[in-house]
Amino acid sequence: MTITLRWGRLVELATGLLGNWVICYLFDYLLYPLVIYKLGLFRGGAVMSLLSLLTCLVMIWFYDWSQHDWLGIETLKSLKIYTGPSRFRRMLAWTLCRGDLLACIVLSLWYDPFITLIYLRDRSYSGLNQRDWGIFFASWAIGNGWWILACYFGVTMVEWICRLIF
Repeated sequence: MTITLRWGRLVELATGLLGNWVICYLFDYLLYPLVIYKLGLFRGGAVMSLLSLLTCLVMIWFYDWSQHDWLGIETLKSLKIYTGPSRFRRMLAWTLCRGDLLACIVLSLWYDPFITLIYLRDRSYSGLNQRDWGIFFASWAIGNGWWILACYFGVTMVEWICRLIF
């Protein structure tokens, strides 16, 4: 029976992580730059920020509805007390222990608002309270602002290289 539970958990994590990776990859590396290229920095950024907001809200609601840690985030919260040999993990643990504001900024630059919120909220599968909404919107603004600029400069650089070559 224990083997079945462990195997089931592994399948759940693999499915959740793969599904999230596919969604994030298609959204962040294909759709986002394409919309920025077609609509420009401001209009494209506004469209993609709105789509990001809606996508992350749907994922949060699905995560809460499912009542399952299909990304392993609840488990990863233990990283805050990491003291092992990995320098990167110790640095991340140190950063995450410095408070929610710094953790929100760091996580928002690497992950989407959905992941940031799930990691930083106090209660699992509990919906969003006022603090959670603040974290969500701060992460959304930081992450989208950073990614709009990154996509814009990436698209601009590709255009410049194409003009140079052709």
